[in-house]
Amino acid sequence: MTGYHLAHFNAARLRAPLDDPATAGFVAGLDPINALADRSPGFVWRLAEGPAGDATTVRPTEPDVIVTLSVWESLEALRAFTYHSEHLDYLRQRRDWFVPLGYRASMVLWWVPAGTIPSPEEGVARLRLLGANGPGPDAFTFRSPFPAPEAARDAARPAPLPARPA
Repeated sequence: MTGYHLAHFNAARLRAPLDDPATAGFVAGLDPINALADRSPGFVWRLAEGPAGDATTVRPTEPDVIVTLSVWESLEALRAFTYHSEHLDYLRQRRDWFVPLGYRASMVLWWVPAGTIPSPEEGVARLRLLGANGPGPDAFTFRSPFPAPEAARDAARPAPLPARPA
């Protein structure tokens, strides 16, 4: 366990407004998927603003782009929620509700000191950093992860020498 948590930011361009029948399946899944995240092992926090208690009213980039922002104890915890829970079925339907964003990346991960709550604006900045520079320690993806800063520091530290026999 490190003194860092994993921040996750995702942006998606809506195919139609949230009150349109074309996005009804997405809207219907918001509460169950958010509840699943909230009770998942390793979950720390998620952006939940507006009357519905989700992030659909937060639009830090464009009016038709919605975002998610969450914090997890580890990459493994977020990966388990994303790809090894009911969330995966929801994720597989994303093309029904969203069109290509037009950015080089639509999801970004980065490490934050434990107890830190990132802002949507920071998520946008990290997404742009990833798009401009590719994966690095300050903005990365599931496919190209980077260790938490303490883990990276510890990995670079040489192993202690074994004690000499007496």
